[in-house]
Amino acid sequence: MKQLLKQIFSSQKHLIRLVLTLVTVILTASLFAAPALATGVYQLPSLTAGNDTWVLDQGEVISRLNEGKISSAFEDLAKQTNKEVRIVTVRRLDYGETPESFTKELFEKWFPTKEAQANQTLLVIDTVTNGTSILTGDEVKPLLTDAIAESVATETVSVPLRNGNKYNQAFLDASDRLVAVLSGKADPGPPQVTDNVQVEGTYKKAEETNQGNATAWVVGLLIAATVIPMATYYIYQINQPSSDG
Repeated sequence: MKQLLKQIFSSQKHLIRLVLTLVTVILTASLFAAPALATGVYQLPSLTAGNDTWVLDQGEVISRLNEGKISSAFEDLAKQTNKEVRIVTVRRLDYGETPESFTKELFEKWFPTKEAQANQTLLVIDTVTNGTSILTGDEVKPLLTDAIAESVATETVSVPLRNGNKYNQAFLDASDRLVAVLSGKADPGPPQVTDNVQVEGTYKKAEETNQGNATAWVVGLLIAATVIPMATYYIYQINQPSSDG
């Protein structure tokens, strides 16, 4: 009987150690995984002029249908005018990086020479801050002037984002405007902004939801780390032989 109790006690101690180790590992992983991973230029695939990748949606904010529409429009533009446009979305930038610095690094990575850059337009957005940036090559500027390019980034893209994070509308509108200008047509201009009274919504943004889920996991795991060992010890105690027996 004593031998059996020793075996049970040993098994319970092993179980406690196992549970505590598992809880610690899960808790540590959750704490480190909660923030979204940052994206650096070095993490994006290599690309060169003439490549048929027109949209790189790392931020996962554009629907497949609209990504296809935008890609088709940019491909037709490249065939007709030799002007190439690419849109890149990222979830989060590396610490200290800005949309402008990221766009410049990516532009130079993909198109390292003046010749390769000449007919290129690159539009980038960081979906955490909705910060945008755009760069153009020398052959593009006569049509897509710096003023129009800046308006595309700060108005055509940004206005729909300020009005409810409408990413699909933002990029479809930007695509239509860029294609029109680079095709030699009249600039349709930025979207018309109306002064509507904005009522704060009760819904949560994706970032808030992610943070809330991460917090709930951490709290739950902390509770588990406290309750499970106590419950195990309690089970062990009630299974101890009586001192009278």
